[in-house]
Amino acid sequence: MAGELMKIWGVLFVLILGSSVLNLNTLVMGQRFGGRRGPRFGRGPGIGGGRGPGFGGGSQVPCYFIFGDSLVDNGNNNNIASLARANYLPYGIDFRGGPTGRFSNGLTTVDVIAQQLGFNNFIPPYTQASGRTILGGVNYASAAAGIRDETGQQLGDRIAFNGQLRNYQNTVSQVVNILGDEDTAANYLSRCIYTVGLGNNDYLNNYFMPQTYPTSRQYTPAQYANVLIQQYTQQLRTLYNYGARKVALIGVGQIGCSPNSLAQGSPDGRQCVERINSACRLFNDRLINLVDSFNNNLPDAKFIYINAYGIFNDILRSSASYGNNQLHSFEPLTT
Repeated sequence: MAGELMKIWGVLFVLILGSSVLNLNTLVMGQRFGGRRGPRFGRGPGIGGGRGPGFGGGSQVPCYFIFGDSLVDNGNNNNIASLARANYLPYGIDFRGGPTGRFSNGLTTVDVIAQQLGFNNFIPPYTQASGRTILGGVNYASAAAGIRDETGQQLGDRIAFNGQLRNYQNTVSQVVNILGDEDTAANYLSRCIYTVGLGNNDYLNNYFMPQTYPTSRQYTPAQYANVLIQQYTQQLRTLYNYGARKVALIGVGQIGCSPNSLAQGSPDGRQCVERINSACRLFNDRLINLVDSFNNNLPDAKFIYINAYGIFNDILRSSASYGNNQLHSFEPLTT
């Protein structure tokens, strides 16, 4: 996991510096930053209010806001009627304090990113963030969430991206009240880092579940990618309109290589399911174009694309370099 995190951290470091030059091989695409350079980052308060240990030092950015699904959920689903919960063992078995709602044995990628940014604590879930704690950022992610509101409904309650945005708008109102006026709040938020990773569940828990959802009968893979990106565009514009300027968009991963896909669609349990992965690539291609469009047309926008698909492929191909010698019989895609 260290190599994966270092790649993601390298991308976010570009956002912190505000550089218009980006050359990280094939990790990042859609890197043409547009508009005027935003304000320089100051050293913000190292606050976060999470349960984890302190990291020490001042943070490199004043706040970090997180949107996504189970990959980064850290407790927002704990008290809702959902099968998509992780506040019980063995989740959190290696995390100080035990299970917290993270879908991991220990830290998630955003926890490590918060460490690298220099925050004193992990970024708290929305359900636990209050008072001045929100000035350090909030995690709105919810397991089973998608771009589409109905995505993941077979698992029970969840907070779709539209709901996460409503929660963020509530946070912004609180930031305005704390800082005194909208201009001060806008300037403050423009210096923050935002990571957004939605779309995986719109395939895994929607399009490729034809027994539950009609989308695969309504749309071809290309049409579905277009529909998703159209809605995502409007949602991300809302995020921008409420102060987000430095945003990392995480692409969809190789869902066709997931255990569920291998069990149900692979002829031998080893080969990734190409029809699923090809649909994911269609979405990612359009997401790259969206990043370019925002950077070229929205003032001060600095959006970047994180190639989760490529990172995952690298892990499968070079598992030993990531400390895992158990994937030798797995056959990732060559694409």
